[in-house]
Amino acid sequence: MVHFGWRVPDFPVDGTTGRAFVDQIVENLDALRGSFASAWVADHFVPWASFQDPMTDTYECWTTLCYLAGLFKDFTFGSIVLSQSYRNPALVAKMGATLQALTNGRFVLGIGAGWKQDEYLAYGYEFPEPAIRIHQLDEAAQIIRLMWREARATFHGRYYHIEKAICEPKPAPMPPLMIGGGGRKLTLRVTAKYADWWNFPGGTLEHYRELLDTLRDHCQAVGRDYSSIVKTWSNECVAVAPSREAALRMAQASPFYDPSSALVGAPDEVAAQLRRFTEAGVEHFILRFADFPRTDGARLFMQEVLPRFAGN
Repeated sequence: MVHFGWRVPDFPVDGTTGRAFVDQIVENLDALRGSFASAWVADHFVPWASFQDPMTDTYECWTTLCYLAGLFKDFTFGSIVLSQSYRNPALVAKMGATLQALTNGRFVLGIGAGWKQDEYLAYGYEFPEPAIRIHQLDEAAQIIRLMWREARATFHGRYYHIEKAICEPKPAPMPPLMIGGGGRKLTLRVTAKYADWWNFPGGTLEHYRELLDTLRDHCQAVGRDYSSIVKTWSNECVAVAPSREAALRMAQASPFYDPSSALVGAPDEVAAQLRRFTEAGVEHFILRFADFPRTDGARLFMQEVLPRFAGN
């Protein structure tokens, strides 16, 4: 079955500040209730986009997740995705187990290798080369799983270690572990070994299919059932309107618009674009609507696009 999630905006792009921005997010989540299954928060301390003033209000991921999950009990909430370097992996396991318990099982732990160098350095984190960060991700994934399963977990890796670490209460059920990224040699291999879900943001359908082929090869190499991994795809600019012309104007007004990957058009056109990804294997979409903070696009999407995927 195909599910849809909403990409919670990381920062305002219209000059809004403080509580007004939070109220915009709350209003949109209210509008999406009953139709969207999930909501997703990014893990950045400052705006990740180069077009945005770095001094713009940006809310921390875990705090935001906990706040929104407490307000909205009919969504699953996930991180898209945590930088493994920003928090000790044993602490992440404990935090994830706690949030899973407090939300009665409405949490997906998304994690990746991290990429924003200036953010790392500004906050005092080392920023090693990509291969090291991905090997750290591999060890972090192992630690998280061990702590969710074992009474006293011990792990001694090259980068991280724990010694008889206790994580109680155990998460029941365990949150899905979603790994984000598309590195073909290393990241997708870590995905094949440890992930329940996989996410890749944007790009073309052809590129996504190529990554799926690589993931399938890694699954075969490590003895993993490829079909057991939930494939997700996120898109930063969805513009749906009664006509393609109106949708294109909406998309072009968004700073997130990328003509190579944006989903733009009337409802039947957007549905057809999404259908190409479901045929490739996508089971969960994570979408940002171009007209945020307005809810017009999201409401039209729910009325005219979502019903076409009901029962799929």
